[in-house]
Amino acid sequence: MIVFVVNMHACVTYSHVGDWYMMADPEPTLAAKVPFIVWQGMLQSFFMGLLFFVSAYFAAGSLARRGPGGFARERLVRLGLPALFYMLVIHPFILLGLNPWRHDFGPPAAFYAHYLTSGRFLGSSGPLWFAVALLLFSVVLAAWTRLRPPASRATVSEGAPPSASMLFGFALALGLGSFVVRLVQPIGTNILNLQLCFFVQYIAWFVAGLHAARHGWLVALATSVRARRAGWLALIGGAVALLVLLGLGARHAPPEIFFGGAHWQAFGLALWEQLTGLGLALGALTLFARHFNTDSRALRWLADRSFGVYVLHAPVLVALAMAFRSLPYYLYGLVVLLTVTGLVISFALADGARRIPGLRAIL
Repeated sequence: MIVFVVNMHACVTYSHVGDWYMMADPEPTLAAKVPFIVWQGMLQSFFMGLLFFVSAYFAAGSLARRGPGGFARERLVRLGLPALFYMLVIHPFILLGLNPWRHDFGPPAAFYAHYLTSGRFLGSSGPLWFAVALLLFSVVLAAWTRLRPPASRATVSEGAPPSASMLFGFALALGLGSFVVRLVQPIGTNILNLQLCFFVQYIAWFVAGLHAARHGWLVALATSVRARRAGWLALIGGAVALLVLLGLGARHAPPEIFFGGAHWQAFGLALWEQLTGLGLALGALTLFARHFNTDSRALRWLADRSFGVYVLHAPVLVALAMAFRSLPYYLYGLVVLLTVTGLVISFALADGARRIPGLRAIL
């Protein structure tokens, strides 16, 4: 999922589909954007939701071991400090150091002073919005557990995994919920950098992760035939369905009609997103459960540094994209180059940061 996050931001840099710190020139033609629209749409449909699901799955055990108070304190350190570091150091560094044209308030010292005193930093979490949202979810979970403690934390009850009809109904409900939220918070809007248009999925998948941990059905679902079939159907059929939806819906309307409001296009995109996203998430779980359910020094090294990559990759991608402006323009090749080099350098930085006393505990 962290690799997908870095690739998504590399794609946005060159595709101009979405929003990022830097958009490389020239802007691609609509025809050149279509593969990005499909690829980025497929990623957006599941990759962050799956991160919330996995986070909740492991949070359940941490909560049981530490208790509500200890769990909340640990989350404040592991999630709150990286998010604060990003807002106070990394984000203004990108604006001042890598995008000097963003000096809106004179010298750097004046810019930074206004950045702090105006409260602008509160909405400047960048990709660390995920840590902010996960911290909020975790605090609510801790408070709920304190108010209504479970009957027993000693054992995990074995439950049957959701059936195909339950999964289908779950996706339909999320699609309807996302459509309703986007009536007032369409795609492209945010509150303090939290894009509420996607939060119906994030909240529901977080709750599902807790349920999977407490009832022990994750492995059974991940290795099931229905999960594998759902993955293949979403991977192949999802792309085709999105192209058909966009082709029909954008024939006599601007692209923004898909982003929200009382339009059948917005409803169709919300349904497509949740059905495809759930299928892709199930397919990803199946892929790793069946073929990559192993441990090694190399995989452990990558896993231990993945959150550090999440925190540090933004300035790396921006700096590399600026350096690549002198290269011959080949759209898709530049995206691959930025993804690969961005991952290598970000993992190296994460490794170095984890060797600094104090940072290891939060990265």
